[in-house]
Amino acid sequence: MEKTQLSYEETIRRAQGSMERFPLKNVNGVPLMCYIADNWDSISAFCPDPSDLLIATYPKAGTTWTQEIVDLLLNNGDAEACKRAPIVERIPFLEICSPPPIPSGLDLLKKMSPPRVIKTHLPFQLVPEGFWKNKCKVIYVARNAKDNLVSYYHFDRMNFTQPEPGPWEEYLNKFMKGEVGWGSWYDHVKGYWREREKRNILYLFYEDMKENPRREVERIMRYLGLSLSDDVIERIVQLTSFKIMKDNPMVNYTFIPDFVFDQSISPFMRKGEVGDWTNHFTPAQSQLFDEDYARQMKGEDIPFRTNI
Repeated sequence: MEKTQLSYEETIRRAQGSMERFPLKNVNGVPLMCYIADNWDSISAFCPDPSDLLIATYPKAGTTWTQEIVDLLLNNGDAEACKRAPIVERIPFLEICSPPPIPSGLDLLKKMSPPRVIKTHLPFQLVPEGFWKNKCKVIYVARNAKDNLVSYYHFDRMNFTQPEPGPWEEYLNKFMKGEVGWGSWYDHVKGYWREREKRNILYLFYEDMKENPRREVERIMRYLGLSLSDDVIERIVQLTSFKIMKDNPMVNYTFIPDFVFDQSISPFMRKGEVGDWTNHFTPAQSQLFDEDYARQMKGEDIPFRTNI
């Protein structure tokens, strides 16, 4: 396993001189990292196998957590099997592109045989049409806007491929306007919600996963058509607890060198809590955000919770 991890890390290290905070470029009105935008024709043309599974989220909404749950379910709770490679190799990030020699998500997928598990942060309208034509299963995870914003802010501070986040106040306003990577949180969560029944999307909430992880692991298991023993389910719940995952080098992104992810600024797995937003928003900011939220989510019935 160590060899696999090292090879990925060394691949990134060879690109050190070309790493930078990439500017965002619009793709059909959605701001994406420039390397993604420049490779958009290839990404949008990707055609999955009907057996492929897509895990879709807005950034920092429980993506890695869900990926690890799914990998453990597919491997009958075998922790060692899920340490075969870093999470980015086990479950490729569909649209991600970086300077050579770092492999793109498409490069990694080409080397894998279906059925594959694939990660994306793309909003519903940008997901390659092949996923819907081939009736692929899709798991979507949504996190309440305030906590999602806080987590994304700290991630952008430590992630040197994303634009400089600036001070908190400035970032809060950019988030409300959708001027961050992968665009508007509001459009993202609404897009998948509106299509969930028509497209057979399993729509999960981060807060539900925190409140009762076993219940949500079982929901994912049933959606995947699996039936595992109580002992295996309980093992998966334990292995995907925040504490265990934070110490797991195959999921905590310590395999990414610090000139890309500087975890001394903020850990990739920072807190994993519901309600941390109360430590960041001033009362005035919270009121401003709530008023804007009410405008942008008017008429929607998505049951978000900002505390549990």
